[in-house]
Amino acid sequence: MTLTGCSSFEFREDICSNGEYPVMTVNGTGSACVSDGEQPPAGYVRYPEGNVPRHVDDKWDVYWRTHTLDEDGNVITAPDAG
Repeated sequence: MTLTGCSSFEFREDICSNGEYPVMTVNGTGSACVSDGEQPPAGYVRYPEGNVPRHVDDKWDVYWRTHTLDEDGNVITAPDAG
């Protein structure tokens, strides 16, 4: 007897590894992961609280591909989006 079926399990790739958090470039769409407890490197900032991408292709990962923060922390359309 063979059993087949569909699984509701969906693999979602994390943006960062355990013990890290994502950061984004100022005025660009680049990103990186930083170890918990460390500050973002020069030219990077934390994502606004509540708008942090957690998984590849989630709502915020897609949004931040065309948006960024300027040097004053304002959300703007990313100059390199396209």
